[in-house]
Amino acid sequence: MRYIFILLIYCSSTLSSQDINRIFQQANDAYNNGSYEEAITLYNKIILGGQHDSSIYFNLGNSHYKLNNVAESIYYFEKAKAFNLKDEDIEINLAFANNMTIDSIDPLPKSDLLKFREFLFGLFSLNQYGFIIILFSWLTAIFFGLYLFNSKPSNKRLYFSFTILSILFLISSFSISSLKSSIEKEEIFGIIFDRKIEVWTEPNFRSENLFSLHEGTKVQLMDSLQEWKKIKIANGAEGWTKEVIIKNLN
Repeated sequence: MRYIFILLIYCSSTLSSQDINRIFQQANDAYNNGSYEEAITLYNKIILGGQHDSSIYFNLGNSHYKLNNVAESIYYFEKAKAFNLKDEDIEINLAFANNMTIDSIDPLPKSDLLKFREFLFGLFSLNQYGFIIILFSWLTAIFFGLYLFNSKPSNKRLYFSFTILSILFLISSFSISSLKSSIEKEEIFGIIFDRKIEVWTEPNFRSENLFSLHEGTKVQLMDSLQEWKKIKIANGAEGWTKEVIIKNLN
Protein backbone atom coordinates (compact mmCIF):
# COMPACT_ATOMS: atom_id res chain seq x y z
CA MET A 1 0.00 0.00 0.00
CA ARG A 2 1.51 3.31 -1.00
CA TYR A 3 1.22 6.58 0.87
CA ILE A 4 3.07 8.89 -1.50
CA PHE A 5 0.44 11.28 -2.79
CA ILE A 6 1.33 14.11 -5.15
CA LEU A 7 -0.84 17.19 -4.50
CA LEU A 8 -1.40 19.79 -7.17
CA ILE A 9 -1.27 22.98 -5.13
CA TYR A 10 -2.26 25.50 -7.74
CA CYS A 11 -5.35 23.87 -9.19
CA SER A 12 -9.00 24.72 -8.82
CA SER A 13 -10.77 22.20 -6.62
CA THR A 14 -13.77 21.97 -4.37
CA LEU A 15 -11.50 20.44 -1.73
CA SER A 16 -8.64 22.22 -0.03
CA SER A 17 -5.21 20.62 0.31
CA GLN A 18 -5.86 20.04 4.01
CA ASP A 19 -9.15 18.29 3.22
CA ILE A 20 -7.49 16.11 0.59
CA ASN A 21 -4.69 15.08 2.97
CA ARG A 22 -7.18 14.30 5.69
CA ILE A 23 -9.50 12.24 3.45
CA PHE A 24 -6.55 10.44 1.86
CA GLN A 25 -5.26 9.44 5.29
CA GLN A 26 -8.75 8.32 6.34
CA ALA A 27 -9.00 6.22 3.17
CA ASN A 28 -5.60 4.62 3.85
CA ASP A 29 -6.62 3.87 7.44
CA ALA A 30 -9.88 2.31 6.24
CA TYR A 31 -7.96 0.15 3.77
CA ASN A 32 -5.48 -1.02 6.41
CA ASN A 33 -8.37 -1.86 8.73
CA GLY A 34 -10.01 -3.98 6.04
CA SER A 35 -12.88 -1.53 5.43
CA TYR A 36 -12.42 -1.60 1.68
CA GLU A 37 -15.84 -0.23 0.75
CA GLU A 38 -15.28 2.77 3.02
CA ALA A 39 -11.84 3.28 1.49
CA ILE A 40 -13.37 3.22 -2.01
CA THR A 41 -15.93 5.86 -1.00
CA LEU A 42 -13.22 8.13 0.40
CA TYR A 43 -10.86 7.74 -2.59
CA ASN A 44 -13.75 8.50 -4.94
CA LYS A 45 -14.53 11.59 -2.88
CA ILE A 46 -11.02 12.88 -3.58
CA ILE A 47 -11.47 12.26 -7.32
CA LEU A 48 -14.82 14.07 -7.28
CA GLY A 49 -13.01 16.92 -5.56
CA GLY A 50 -10.89 17.34 -8.69
CA GLN A 51 -7.69 15.46 -7.78
CA HIS A 52 -6.35 12.78 -10.14
CA ASP A 53 -3.16 10.93 -9.33
CA SER A 54 -1.66 7.48 -9.81
CA SER A 55 -1.67 6.87 -6.04
CA ILE A 56 -5.42 7.42 -5.76
CA TYR A 57 -6.23 5.13 -8.68
CA PHE A 58 -3.69 2.55 -7.51
CA ASN A 59 -5.27 2.42 -4.06
CA LEU A 60 -8.75 2.25 -5.59
CA GLY A 61 -7.61 -0.70 -7.69
CA ASN A 62 -6.22 -2.43 -4.60
CA SER A 63 -9.46 -1.84 -2.68
CA HIS A 64 -11.60 -3.30 -5.47
CA TYR A 65 -9.17 -6.21 -5.87
CA LYS A 66 -9.63 -7.08 -2.19
CA LEU A 67 -13.40 -7.19 -2.82
CA ASN A 68 -12.92 -9.35 -5.95
CA ASN A 69 -14.40 -6.63 -8.15
CA VAL A 70 -12.75 -7.72 -11.38
CA ALA A 71 -13.70 -4.92 -13.78
CA GLU A 72 -13.25 -2.14 -11.23
CA SER A 73 -9.79 -3.29 -10.10
CA ILE A 74 -8.50 -3.58 -13.68
CA TYR A 75 -10.05 -0.24 -14.63
CA TYR A 76 -8.39 1.66 -11.79
CA PHE A 77 -5.01 -0.06 -12.22
CA GLU A 78 -5.14 0.93 -15.90
CA LYS A 79 -5.96 4.52 -14.88
CA ALA A 80 -3.02 4.50 -12.45
CA LYS A 81 -0.75 3.18 -15.19
CA ALA A 82 -1.70 6.10 -17.45
CA PHE A 83 -0.36 8.51 -14.82
CA ASN A 84 2.78 6.50 -14.03
CA LEU A 85 3.97 4.43 -16.98
CA LYS A 86 7.02 2.87 -15.33
CA ASP A 87 5.67 1.84 -11.93
CA GLU A 88 6.40 -1.84 -11.34
CA ASP A 89 3.86 -2.14 -8.50
CA ILE A 90 1.09 -1.03 -10.82
CA GLU A 91 2.19 -3.49 -13.51
CA ILE A 92 2.35 -6.37 -11.03
CA ASN A 93 -1.03 -5.66 -9.45
CA LEU A 94 -2.62 -5.16 -12.88
CA ALA A 95 -1.30 -8.57 -13.90
CA PHE A 96 -2.85 -10.14 -10.77
CA ALA A 97 -6.16 -8.44 -11.52
CA ASN A 98 -6.10 -9.62 -15.14
CA ASN A 99 -5.66 -13.17 -13.88
CA MET A 100 -9.19 -12.92 -12.43
CA THR A 101 -10.76 -12.43 -15.88
CA ILE A 102 -12.47 -15.30 -17.69
CA ASP A 103 -11.35 -14.38 -21.19
CA SER A 104 -7.91 -15.59 -22.26
CA ILE A 105 -6.87 -13.52 -25.28
CA ASP A 106 -3.48 -13.90 -26.93
CA PRO A 107 -2.40 -10.50 -28.29
CA LEU A 108 -1.19 -10.11 -31.84
CA PRO A 109 2.61 -10.09 -32.27
CA LYS A 110 3.96 -6.55 -32.46
CA SER A 111 6.07 -5.29 -35.32
CA ASP A 112 9.46 -3.71 -34.62
CA LEU A 113 8.02 -0.34 -35.64
CA LEU A 114 5.15 -0.66 -33.17
CA LYS A 115 7.54 -1.75 -30.41
CA PHE A 116 9.72 1.28 -31.10
CA ARG A 117 6.67 3.58 -31.06
CA GLU A 118 5.51 2.13 -27.74
CA PHE A 119 9.03 2.56 -26.36
CA LEU A 120 9.04 6.27 -27.28
CA PHE A 121 5.52 6.81 -25.96
CA GLY A 122 6.32 4.93 -22.77
CA LEU A 123 9.36 7.00 -21.90
CA PHE A 124 7.29 9.91 -20.56
CA SER A 125 3.68 10.93 -20.08
CA LEU A 126 2.18 13.82 -22.06
CA ASN A 127 2.65 16.11 -19.06
CA GLN A 128 6.29 15.10 -18.78
CA TYR A 129 6.83 15.66 -22.50
CA GLY A 130 5.28 19.09 -22.04
CA PHE A 131 7.82 19.88 -19.33
CA ILE A 132 10.66 18.63 -21.57
CA ILE A 133 9.46 20.87 -24.42
CA ILE A 134 9.46 23.91 -22.14
CA LEU A 135 12.90 22.97 -20.79
CA PHE A 136 14.51 22.69 -24.23
CA SER A 137 12.77 25.86 -25.39
CA TRP A 138 14.50 27.73 -22.57
CA LEU A 139 17.82 25.99 -23.20
CA THR A 140 17.64 26.85 -26.90
CA ALA A 141 17.01 30.51 -26.09
CA ILE A 142 19.82 30.60 -23.49
CA PHE A 143 22.42 28.88 -25.68
CA PHE A 144 21.49 31.04 -28.67
CA GLY A 145 21.82 34.16 -26.52
CA LEU A 146 25.23 33.04 -25.30
CA TYR A 147 26.24 32.37 -28.90
CA LEU A 148 25.18 35.85 -30.01
CA PHE A 149 26.79 37.78 -27.18
CA ASN A 150 30.03 35.83 -26.86
CA SER A 151 32.99 37.15 -28.79
CA LYS A 152 35.38 34.26 -28.29
CA PRO A 153 35.29 31.98 -31.41
CA SER A 154 35.74 28.71 -29.49
CA ASN A 155 32.88 29.61 -27.13
CA LYS A 156 30.68 30.68 -30.05
CA ARG A 157 31.22 27.28 -31.72
CA LEU A 158 30.43 25.50 -28.46
CA TYR A 159 27.23 27.46 -27.79
CA PHE A 160 26.16 27.11 -31.42
CA SER A 161 26.53 23.32 -31.13
CA PHE A 162 24.51 23.33 -27.90
CA THR A 163 21.85 25.44 -29.61
CA ILE A 164 21.54 22.97 -32.48
CA LEU A 165 21.34 20.03 -30.08
CA SER A 166 18.67 21.78 -28.02
CA ILE A 167 16.66 22.51 -31.15
CA LEU A 168 16.90 18.86 -32.23
CA PHE A 169 15.73 17.64 -28.80
CA LEU A 170 12.97 20.25 -28.84
CA ILE A 171 11.72 19.17 -32.26
CA SER A 172 11.95 15.48 -31.33
CA SER A 173 10.08 15.96 -28.05
CA PHE A 174 7.39 18.06 -29.70
CA SER A 175 6.95 15.55 -32.54
CA ILE A 176 6.70 12.56 -30.19
CA SER A 177 4.31 14.42 -27.89
CA SER A 178 2.07 15.50 -30.77
CA LEU A 179 1.98 12.00 -32.26
CA LYS A 180 1.32 10.44 -28.85
CA SER A 181 -1.53 12.89 -28.18
CA SER A 182 -3.04 12.31 -31.62
CA ILE A 183 -2.93 8.52 -31.35
CA GLU A 184 -4.33 8.51 -27.81
CA LYS A 185 -7.29 10.57 -29.03
CA GLU A 186 -7.91 8.17 -31.91
CA GLU A 187 -7.29 4.92 -30.02
CA ILE A 188 -9.98 4.80 -27.34
CA PHE A 189 -9.80 1.88 -24.92
CA GLY A 190 -12.21 0.75 -22.25
CA ILE A 191 -12.96 -2.00 -19.74
CA ILE A 192 -16.08 -4.17 -19.97
CA PHE A 193 -18.21 -3.90 -16.83
CA ASP A 194 -20.98 -6.31 -17.87
CA ARG A 195 -20.77 -9.89 -16.60
CA LYS A 196 -21.03 -11.17 -20.16
CA ILE A 197 -21.57 -9.64 -23.58
CA GLU A 198 -22.14 -11.07 -27.05
CA VAL A 199 -20.25 -9.82 -30.10
CA TRP A 200 -21.80 -9.89 -33.59
CA THR A 201 -20.46 -9.43 -37.12
CA GLU A 202 -22.87 -6.53 -37.81
CA PRO A 203 -24.89 -4.10 -35.67
CA ASN A 204 -27.99 -6.31 -35.66
CA PHE A 205 -29.05 -9.61 -34.09
CA ARG A 206 -29.65 -11.24 -37.49
CA SER A 207 -25.90 -11.35 -38.13
CA GLU A 208 -23.50 -14.03 -36.98
CA ASN A 209 -22.64 -14.27 -33.29
CA LEU A 210 -18.84 -14.24 -33.20
CA PHE A 211 -17.85 -14.70 -29.56
CA SER A 212 -18.59 -13.74 -25.98
CA LEU A 213 -16.60 -11.50 -23.65
CA HIS A 214 -16.73 -11.06 -19.90
CA GLU A 215 -16.14 -8.40 -17.27
CA GLY A 216 -12.67 -6.93 -16.95
CA THR A 217 -11.64 -7.50 -20.57
CA LYS A 218 -9.92 -4.53 -22.17
CA VAL A 219 -11.26 -3.54 -25.59
CA GLN A 220 -10.64 -0.83 -28.16
CA LEU A 221 -13.68 1.21 -29.15
CA MET A 222 -13.70 1.45 -32.93
CA ASP A 223 -17.10 2.88 -33.88
CA SER A 224 -20.67 3.34 -32.69
CA LEU A 225 -24.14 3.22 -34.24
CA GLN A 226 -27.05 4.20 -32.00
CA GLU A 227 -26.96 1.66 -29.14
CA TRP A 228 -24.34 -0.51 -30.84
CA LYS A 229 -20.58 -0.30 -30.32
CA LYS A 230 -17.89 -1.75 -32.55
CA ILE A 231 -15.04 -3.14 -30.49
CA LYS A 232 -11.66 -4.76 -31.09
CA ILE A 233 -9.79 -7.08 -28.74
CA ALA A 234 -6.07 -7.73 -28.35
CA ASN A 235 -5.95 -10.62 -30.83
CA GLY A 236 -7.32 -8.38 -33.60
CA ALA A 237 -10.87 -9.75 -33.62
CA GLU A 238 -13.59 -7.13 -34.17
CA GLY A 239 -17.34 -7.09 -33.82
CA TRP A 240 -20.45 -5.23 -32.69
CA THR A 241 -22.14 -5.36 -29.31
CA LYS A 242 -25.28 -3.66 -28.02
CA GLU A 243 -26.23 -1.90 -24.78
CA VAL A 244 -23.07 -2.76 -22.88
CA ILE A 245 -21.26 -0.96 -20.11
CA ILE A 246 -17.73 -0.12 -21.25
CA LYS A 247 -15.93 2.51 -19.16
CA ASN A 248 -13.47 4.54 -21.21
CA LEU A 249 -9.87 4.73 -20.04
CA ASN A 250 -8.97 7.81 -22.11
